[in-house]
Amino acid sequence: MDDVLFGGARLLADIGGTNARFALQRGPGRIEEIATLSCAAHATFTDAVRAYLAGHPGAARELRHAVIAIANPVEGDFIKMTNHHWQFSIDAARRDLGLDTLLVVNDFAALSMSVPSLADADLEQVGGTRVSPDAVIGLVGAGTGLGVGGVIPDAGRWKVLPSEGGHVAFSPSNAREQAILAYCWTKWDHVSAERLISGPGLATIHEALCAIDGVQGDALEPAQVVERGLAGDKLCAEVLDVFCGALGTMAANVAVTLCARGGIYIGGGVVPRLGEFFAKSSFRARFENKGRFTDFCRQIPVYVIHAPYPALAGAAAMLDQQLVDARAAAQRAPIDSVTAGHHAHA
Repeated sequence: MDDVLFGGARLLADIGGTNARFALQRGPGRIEEIATLSCAAHATFTDAVRAYLAGHPGAARELRHAVIAIANPVEGDFIKMTNHHWQFSIDAARRDLGLDTLLVVNDFAALSMSVPSLADADLEQVGGTRVSPDAVIGLVGAGTGLGVGGVIPDAGRWKVLPSEGGHVAFSPSNAREQAILAYCWTKWDHVSAERLISGPGLATIHEALCAIDGVQGDALEPAQVVERGLAGDKLCAEVLDVFCGALGTMAANVAVTLCARGGIYIGGGVVPRLGEFFAKSSFRARFENKGRFTDFCRQIPVYVIHAPYPALAGAAAMLDQQLVDARAAAQRAPIDSVTAGHHAHA
């Protein structure tokens, strides 16, 4: 990607249900001025953008292009977030912010796009024997929700496969998980994988186990479950292992669905916080517990992403492709017009 297409700084954002991360890109690979804003602290998406840009008035004046990775399906012009109250028209927001380009993409599509360029230092391998080069890559990530994505090699480039796979029905693999699912059915008609394999899911699993075991436990926030589980609290440690096991099943489902011989990558904010607990948990055993496809899954490596802001880099790569394709289309337009004219007079 050459500097000519920049024409000043670009705005990058990664918006989840809890936080919005913003950055400026001033040239290829130069992602700077990263800041995290609370979504709840801003009434609208454009309010959050302006709050960030208020600290960078010089960049705001020269800003022409922006890309937003958002934890939501992106279909058409209107965005209504699943796990937050923000909703907006992409074109109206573009005009309101005075931009030439406002590209809005699914956050896990952006995270998926970052995967092929992640450094080895940003990855922790959990099992698996080998990765097949130029093969499909799968991605699963637990944060405020459960994200699923993939990347497919395509003529020297990577093509993102967007997905809302976190909303598939939760699939229990043992009696304990069946009991948790039965408890959840008393609260929801449809229990998605995201209900349990996510940050809020940790609190739900804890609540369910307390009810199943007849334990009078305090309602805990996800961070408290993690802290207590890692400190040796028996119930919270079980919650973490249930979470890890369920994530292993989900990751294996993605692996066989996509035939992801390029590996499965684990993103999101929950797993990196678990440290060694995750590597020693039931995750890998459950990932490989796939019946006739056990050998298939046993070979596939799983990598935990430890890069601090990978979705920003992936979003930047998607904006690069959009602008390069737009420039190529503009350069072809005069030729196409001449060709059409010749055909018209033939």
